[in-house]
Amino acid sequence: MDNSTTQKPMKILLVTDQYYMANNGTTITARRFATVLRAHGHEVRVISYGTPEQADPAYPGYLLKKQYIPIFDKLVCSQGMLFAKVDKGLLEQALRWADVAHFLTPFALSHAGIKLARKLGVPYTAAFHVQPENITSSIYLGNVGWINKGIYYWFRHYIYKYCTHIHCPSAFIAGQLKRFGYQGQLHVISNGIDPDFQYRKEPKPAQLQDKFLIVMVGRLSREKRQDVLLNAVAKSRCRDRIRIILAGSGPRKKHIEKQAARLGLPVTIRFFPKPELMKLLAQADLYVHPADVEIEAMSCMEAFASGLVPVIANSPKSATPQFALDQRSLFRAGDSSDLAEKIDYWIEHPEEKARMEPLYAASAQKYRLEDCVTKAEEMFRQAIAESR
Repeated sequence: MDNSTTQKPMKILLVTDQYYMANNGTTITARRFATVLRAHGHEVRVISYGTPEQADPAYPGYLLKKQYIPIFDKLVCSQGMLFAKVDKGLLEQALRWADVAHFLTPFALSHAGIKLARKLGVPYTAAFHVQPENITSSIYLGNVGWINKGIYYWFRHYIYKYCTHIHCPSAFIAGQLKRFGYQGQLHVISNGIDPDFQYRKEPKPAQLQDKFLIVMVGRLSREKRQDVLLNAVAKSRCRDRIRIILAGSGPRKKHIEKQAARLGLPVTIRFFPKPELMKLLAQADLYVHPADVEIEAMSCMEAFASGLVPVIANSPKSATPQFALDQRSLFRAGDSSDLAEKIDYWIEHPEEKARMEPLYAASAQKYRLEDCVTKAEEMFRQAIAESR
């Protein structure tokens, strides 16, 4: 194809179980990508669970009903996730409209959609956003290796063996897919940092003026390891100066509150809408990311883009250690004593922290959302060209 053809605007269909409630990373990524793709002149439609009240009337979409999951439905919803009920008629209507479809979740909706796309001859790509440990940690099986391996193989069999192009948000997860025999072309493309998250500092509220404010952003679930942060602060030489804010929601909230009370730590736990989150990051002193499991960690990226030095768990199941500029921003995963030492270092060396903050903010330029979406567009065009 000549260059003028490849640069034509595309009709892009995003297929995902959940799009209209921005309470998980995959949904937030999909919404950001849609916004930038539209700004680039493409038509974007979404097929997802949703209600007419949630949908944006400016952008036509295809609304599916919720799929109820016997026994596990409450657990699934508590994790900020739900499944859309497959409607083959609506799927076919959506696919016939599209130049290319992009599947974001590895469940029944994508399985049915890929099967139908193949039948109709519609080009498609898929993203790998769901790490098996995200599923197994919720049922206390996150460290059972053979189960996690089994889910990787199941995803490959159910979804990805049919995909010639797979979007991987990090080199780490691309390596995992190679390890488990995924055969498609792996496109390592960051999910990108929202450009609104930029280096800035704001004064703290009066009641926190003399406190060292540590922030963690993320779902309140087992694999995110808020417990390690709380135990580390309890061991800190500076514990009386520290205040912790956990920005997020999830099934572990009461458990975390009980742990904080037992340790005698003042902790604020709540969900922060984006404007409030940006303000919080501008006021904070340090960002801690103790999660054992991450495909990329958008929340950590937004924090260091805002000028916060991060301290990150050096977990073999996480891509987040890639963001550390040196060893002072890494601690042994699950080791609260090591984390306490790293926290104390940054408290006791404010000049060094001040020197590193703009360096971390500058490092965020490698993950500009605009650039990431441009790379995704190239993947879509490649899939279209090959189908022709």
